[in-house]
Amino acid sequence: MSTDIASWISERGISEVECIVPDMNGIQRGKVLPANKFLKSLTDRTLRIPVSVFSVTVTGEYPDDVDHIVLPYDPDMTLVPDPTTLREAPGFQTPTAYVIADAYTGKNDPVEIAPRAILKRVLALYEKRGWKPVIAPEVEFYLVSKNLDSDFPLVPPAGRSGRPETASQPFGLEALGEFEDIIEHIYDFCEKADLNIDTMIHEAGAAQLEVNFVHGDPLELADEVLLFKRIVRQVALEHGVYGTFLAKPMSDQPGSAMHIHQSILDIETGRNVFTTQNGRDSALFRSHIAGLARLLPQITPMFAPNVNSFRRMRPDSAAPINVQWGSDNRSCGLRIPISDPANRRIENRLPGADSNPYLAIAASLICGYVGMVERMQPPKSVTGNAYNRARTLPRTLEGALDRFSKCKQVRQYLGEDFFEVFYAIKETELYAYQSVISSWEREHLLLRV
Repeated sequence: MSTDIASWISERGISEVECIVPDMNGIQRGKVLPANKFLKSLTDRTLRIPVSVFSVTVTGEYPDDVDHIVLPYDPDMTLVPDPTTLREAPGFQTPTAYVIADAYTGKNDPVEIAPRAILKRVLALYEKRGWKPVIAPEVEFYLVSKNLDSDFPLVPPAGRSGRPETASQPFGLEALGEFEDIIEHIYDFCEKADLNIDTMIHEAGAAQLEVNFVHGDPLELADEVLLFKRIVRQVALEHGVYGTFLAKPMSDQPGSAMHIHQSILDIETGRNVFTTQNGRDSALFRSHIAGLARLLPQITPMFAPNVNSFRRMRPDSAAPINVQWGSDNRSCGLRIPISDPANRRIENRLPGADSNPYLAIAASLICGYVGMVERMQPPKSVTGNAYNRARTLPRTLEGALDRFSKCKQVRQYLGEDFFEVFYAIKETELYAYQSVISSWEREHLLLRV
């Protein structure tokens, strides 16, 4: 395999390789190596990084209470690049390649708390049952004007007309054309990086866009979403704006989601197990929905991982507040799109664009898996406005973490160590957030209370 990688690098004249390790927040960490040193590391396994990379918070801190898992002397782990992720990195002056790596201990065991390893574990559970998940993410993001002072709100950027958007323009083609140069640049970079994106649309928010990925293998698509975020931010900066996947970047605009369409195939026959031979919804389909409905609210931090994530999930804001399900009903957290029996699928509308794609996809699939193996029965589907139903999702990260810590049904599959480290990271981030005095408090409380 190292010979194939060497040939690939030589044919494209690659000089440097970015070896990427996605951390718990989906932030890309790793190392940049000269191509010859990278190739040498494939045989002598000298590409290493501290294991603490999986316990760092979004603010660059480390939790205090996970030393029994992430050892305090911070030993190295070995990075083993996945050759299937090797692709050209667009936009660099020096010919560069991306490759995503898996982490291994000194004993050559996988680092089990790594987000990529968590998704692999879930896929292995399906494989043992003879099932193969297929997913298709839809990722929303905003273009915003550069913001050099975090105390000031974000605002939409000016488009080609020289004027910023001030009103909602869902599916607006002229609105989409305002950012045609940026969009074309994104498509060009995605093509060079071999990312299999499909449709781009203008979403409901001002300068909010959505890209649909072609359906396929969950691990491959998690890798693609990870790199897509990098490309969008890179292209946006080249055009003098920011690209952001923050779940709720502006208070008066809709939030950004990462909807996950998912179905399950029988490995031997390739048949969609969500439908029966006569084309009706199968018992496994209903049980998959039941698992999602029952367990997703218990592990919300895996797909709504930040304090800002919960600002998105508000009534009548194009984001769900519960896990009701229904046919072609976008007010539901779980929507069943109109399709023929072979393409029967579930659209999980809960995850935010700010989520780690590996963990959000793993969360969605493991909940459906538990429902299938335990033969759960779903609640009755809804036909009206699901916003009129009771809220079943937590309102804050604090409440979500409390439920997460008690979810034994999922913990047994994803592992005690992962649950402890992930919880500790999020609790540390929450404490840091709660230590900040906001502009709202200064505005309304300073001289009045």
